[in-house]
Amino acid sequence: MPNQARADDRCMLSTIAMQTLEKTHPKLTELKKRLAEIDDINCAASLLYWDQATYMPLGGATARGRQLATLRQLAHAKLTDGAIAQLLEDLSTDAADLPYDSDTAALLRITRRQVERATKVPNSFMAELSKHRAETYQVWAKARESNSFALVQPYLEKTLELSREWANFFPGYDHIADPLIDASDHGMKAATIQAIFAELRSQLVPVVQAITEQPPIADHCLKQFFPEADQLAFSLKLIQQMGFSLDRGRQDKTLHPFMTNFSINDVRITTRVQEQNFSECLFSTLHEMGHAFYELGNAPALENTPLAGGISSGVHESQSRLWENMVGRSRPFWRYAYPQLQAAFPAQLQSVPLETFYRAINKVSPSLIRTDADEVTYNLHVMIRFDLELALLEGSLSIRELPDAWNERYRSDLGLVPDSDSNGVLQDVHWYSGCIGGAFQGYTLGNLMSAQFFEAALKAHPNIPQQLEQGDFESLSHWLQTNLYQHGRKFTAEEIMVRVTGQPLGTKPLMRYIHKKFGELYDLPLTAIAA
Repeated sequence: MPNQARADDRCMLSTIAMQTLEKTHPKLTELKKRLAEIDDINCAASLLYWDQATYMPLGGATARGRQLATLRQLAHAKLTDGAIAQLLEDLSTDAADLPYDSDTAALLRITRRQVERATKVPNSFMAELSKHRAETYQVWAKARESNSFALVQPYLEKTLELSREWANFFPGYDHIADPLIDASDHGMKAATIQAIFAELRSQLVPVVQAITEQPPIADHCLKQFFPEADQLAFSLKLIQQMGFSLDRGRQDKTLHPFMTNFSINDVRITTRVQEQNFSECLFSTLHEMGHAFYELGNAPALENTPLAGGISSGVHESQSRLWENMVGRSRPFWRYAYPQLQAAFPAQLQSVPLETFYRAINKVSPSLIRTDADEVTYNLHVMIRFDLELALLEGSLSIRELPDAWNERYRSDLGLVPDSDSNGVLQDVHWYSGCIGGAFQGYTLGNLMSAQFFEAALKAHPNIPQQLEQGDFESLSHWLQTNLYQHGRKFTAEEIMVRVTGQPLGTKPLMRYIHKKFGELYDLPLTAIAA
């Protein structure tokens, strides 16, 4: 109770300070107005991208690239024209007395960082990059469908050139990937991520080896015919039960699932369906739902400001992976949801016991597709992509050589060779809709964070597993909302990890989770990870 009282006092003081600053400095109101205009433009661009990835006819690609370039250029120009920088300077003296965790102090801090970064990048470059990204996405869609890397290769070569050019707007880096990584995961560098990945890899590889030496788990119950419409209906019904409201969101189909938002009250998710593989749609939906929960949980006061959204790609992925895996692949969750699934697909699952289904959705086996990978091998997929990104940016690997390099890494790391470019170098959209560099490390950072967050939530509410069995998600949702979601981008990833869990980011929580879950699943005496 005393801690809560102190928190309430800080909140009151922060509110008073903010109100005083607004009264004394109408320039804060002007700053918010200008930032809201930029946010509106960016949201309009996001809406055009969502439409391109869902319903836009292929013939609209050229025009869509032009439209997106215009909007991105306009937003960039408004951010860098000097007016916002001057407002920040005018407000700096009085704002220095604000509590660090106040909304206003965070707004000024985050906006200053955005302006400093944006002013280093020419407006014309942003327009060129945006137009190229839109065009490349459409070519990638065709290349993936026709299994032709050659079709998109020249576009990806230009993407690499633009990625290097963008990085070089930020001289003084230790590695050319650093500015690109920092844009997605602020504060991270290539060397930091390499060290984290090396530590994690050394712990994961023995677990993968121990599991793959065991008889494989049967998963044929997932590889039956599940009609697309029924899969979509069930997944939508399930996430609504978990708290996803159609008053504030929707779900649609796409080639590569993603989440996007146009306001705190309009958050869209997408999924994809394979009628011969039930897992694809269900777990893609749960994954994107986790992203959506984060955005939907932002405090209303952050709407239309740079504070709305997620802190970093890693923290954002922590929520998609937490809901997809630690909830969605858990035994307690399926004790609640499996009877509904059997009712939706009686011909396929009525005679399949819950334990058989649970084991199937948690089968560990090296695979070609990252988004389908199990929890134990998933991070190896990410490490492959991260290493290839660094090699491309360094110049030790060319785009022409990329498919062969990809295949060789899959052979050496996972013992598999892709049977096609579509199942290999073309499977992920990231390089074909953005830059090369900073695209993938967030997935593994997110896995690490998800375990650390979930461990902290269980410490606060040990009865969460029992609640999941009853279809009660309130304690977990409320804990995440209170400790993480409501803050939006107010704090850095490093700050939020310590605030929420009491510890900096580490590998031990994820390895404790993996050892406990998969040691039991495969009846293996996996070595315990000390607290």
